[in-house]
Amino acid sequence: MPTIEESTLAAGAATHDLVEQLDALPSASPARRSRSGAELSVGILLWPRFPLLSLAGLCDALRHAADRGDQSRQLRCLWTVVGAPGEAVEASCGIPVPVQSAFADPAQFDYLVVIGGLLPHLDHADRRYWDYLQQAAGAGVPLVGLCTGSFVLARAGLMDDRVACVHSFHLDDYRRLFPALRVVTHADYLIDGDRITCAGGISVVELSTRLISLHCGPDRASKVIHQMTVSRQRGGSFVERRAALGYPSVEDATVRHAVLLMEENLEAPLNIAAIAKMIGTSVRHLERTFMAEMNTSPNEFYRRMRLRYARWMLVNTTRKITDIAYECGFADSAHFIRVFRESYGVTPGKLRASRGAAAAE
Repeated sequence: MPTIEESTLAAGAATHDLVEQLDALPSASPARRSRSGAELSVGILLWPRFPLLSLAGLCDALRHAADRGDQSRQLRCLWTVVGAPGEAVEASCGIPVPVQSAFADPAQFDYLVVIGGLLPHLDHADRRYWDYLQQAAGAGVPLVGLCTGSFVLARAGLMDDRVACVHSFHLDDYRRLFPALRVVTHADYLIDGDRITCAGGISVVELSTRLISLHCGPDRASKVIHQMTVSRQRGGSFVERRAALGYPSVEDATVRHAVLLMEENLEAPLNIAAIAKMIGTSVRHLERTFMAEMNTSPNEFYRRMRLRYARWMLVNTTRKITDIAYECGFADSAHFIRVFRESYGVTPGKLRASRGAAAAE
């Protein structure tokens, strides 16, 4: 039987081999590279009294994906803190972080990320930061709000007709400050077209991993998860959804992209016209490809997806039925119960009760 020291050495060798295997996989297609030549380029705007964890989570995920091993060179991913030249922005913990790059053409970035700060400091940023956000939006650069970055985007008028994802601690604040805007909580992040919002904390790593996967490939995302020791068993929203939905690979790229958007927007369902616009196609073409690939319409597929996820949560979690209804995009529990019964022939409560009785036998 191996000793503890021998087991530790073996585990270290195995993990080193895994990282080398992931690093050895080919890069993403050059067609997916940004203007910078990298596969993923990110500009970062820091708001006064921002949370240091959000910046660290984003940058650490990017650095692991960017290079081989633990060298951390900005090769496949680029990131820089943008702002007023010579300025340092103080984090909520009191540590100042210097600006690395003066305001430049935002079109060089695949994403412009704003990390919001303490709400009393929301309006304390230099006017140039607000103007730069507007410039980026005008150039069509996707905007990402981390932590209270969603509040910054909303205050700038850049979340109209969009849904924001905020931490439950700030839910009432968002509703009070922006009563006309839609908001969700109890999710890691929400992608609504070219607006992406994230609740903050370790959810930043989940979002960063998703963006890395989209631009650099699943091997880079796997390396991030491995190197940052992010548990894939913790029941994060996206992880749960993949476990619950488990769809086989889809050949058609249009359908694959649409399914991804549906997965990421279960709590606040998108209409099919919006999905078609996001992926650059027409509603008619999307409906034809769905019928060919899935033998059903995109609307019906979306509805079944939401119900399937709801059924999985009823069986595998102890969440309240009202919470499950909300997370699966139903306006109220009564509507959810009626649709669920029509699809499965049993109410959510009876399904959960029968599963509990079976487990007790």
